[in-house]
Amino acid sequence: MEKDKITTTDNTQISAAKDNFYKEAFKTFFKIGASTLNGRHTQLQIIQEEIVEKRKWIPQEEFTDIVAIAQSCPGIFTVNISLLIGFKLRKTPGAICTCLGTVLPSFLIILAITLFFHQFMDVPWIAAIFRGVRPAVVALIAVPTFMLAKESHITLSNCWIPIITAILIWLLGVNPVFVIIAAVIGGYLYGKFIKPTE
Repeated sequence: MEKDKITTTDNTQISAAKDNFYKEAFKTFFKIGASTLNGRHTQLQIIQEEIVEKRKWIPQEEFTDIVAIAQSCPGIFTVNISLLIGFKLRKTPGAICTCLGTVLPSFLIILAITLFFHQFMDVPWIAAIFRGVRPAVVALIAVPTFMLAKESHITLSNCWIPIITAILIWLLGVNPVFVIIAAVIGGYLYGKFIKPTE
């Protein structure tokens, strides 16, 4: 009887812990989704702070891998990240929870703009607000970029890779899909033949 009571208590605690996780995960990714005003790269800083540094759900090295996969996959960048993190933490239910938290703010914001705010888009002070936000976006993009570069072990010896990639996409107009395919092939060949000899 005492054993059954202990088991029941343990199961209740486990269930409560799961419920708390889903609630916390939804709130966290709702906050992340609400930051879509400045674009996906500014969200990267917020995701890293919330998931890696604050809650420590995922270590930095795994987060870097998740970002790489999310960038390479078709679809919305932030939604891809939320699905991958949710699935890693709680499989399919976790992925559904984090995905809903991510997309709901955008849905509500777009709905509100459609219903109420379209007539205010030409108001000068509203346009001035958005112009004032733009410089801050540069810093919000730069910080996670440098942190991911450090975690990815980009040094003076291999910094030519992102530089050439940027030139190919920006100046020469190469499709990013071809760059990703070339990176996959190059990474495989390096890991298979070059790295074992180093």
